[in-house]
Amino acid sequence: MSVITCIGSGNMGYALMSAAAREVKAENIFFTDADADKAKTAAASLGAKVLASNEEAAEKGDYIFLAVKPQVLQQVLAETAPAVKNAHNTGRTPVLVSMAAGWSIEKIQMIMSQNGFNAKDKAHVIRIMPNTPALIGKGMIAVAASPEVPAGKTAELEKILSGAGITDKVDERYLDAVTGLSGSGPAFVYMFIESLADGAVRAGLPRDKALRYAAQTVMGAAAMVQETGKHPGELKDMVASPGGTTIAGIAALEEGAFRGTVIKAVEAAWKRSIELG
Repeated sequence: MSVITCIGSGNMGYALMSAAAREVKAENIFFTDADADKAKTAAASLGAKVLASNEEAAEKGDYIFLAVKPQVLQQVLAETAPAVKNAHNTGRTPVLVSMAAGWSIEKIQMIMSQNGFNAKDKAHVIRIMPNTPALIGKGMIAVAASPEVPAGKTAELEKILSGAGITDKVDERYLDAVTGLSGSGPAFVYMFIESLADGAVRAGLPRDKALRYAAQTVMGAAAMVQETGKHPGELKDMVASPGGTTIAGIAALEEGAFRGTVIKAVEAAWKRSIELG
């Protein structure tokens, strides 16, 4: 059974290890973190274990999750490269699973080569872009593997992550766009839900009911898109009867450049993802 190590025990690392714990034995999952107490808390809640260093995580892991910020990924790769190299030389080739926005597979492999990994035997890397709904098993997770990774390994990783939500293989060139859409998108949706609720409060609805109705409305509308297969514009038209309440609200949204603003938000997040690389 594969051993999974996770360098970083923040929200996303923890969410993905929670999903992994449904597919592999918890004792085969290990955490490391600069904040040792944080790693202990995450591990204890899953029945997993804590390792003393990133190097040890690289020595043990068949899948080494790099759940760290893009700004510290280079340091982590430098720390782990010798151990990954040693494992590769013994015939056990670990897979580096990176979720760092903007960091290409090529760049990760280059940093590994600069820190002792044999340049002709490229590190096996899979980039993923999850989002925070993975915390409740409702995430959207894009998966892009380097050519060196056997198809069976990618399939196994998708199975490991299946408890976190939907996985979808994409060409790596799309990952920055995915970051702007599904990676950052939940924050935009939360703002929309909050705004819907604020509007209802302004109209006199109690705050608790406003939030409940707003969240359920967004969830139901999303399910309609997924389950009917209809274009969102068609579904919108089904709600907007002539001279009615909905078309009045749509007109107000258009006056505020709602669609253009959302497009710009995704574009800004996409551009920032590129910059982080």
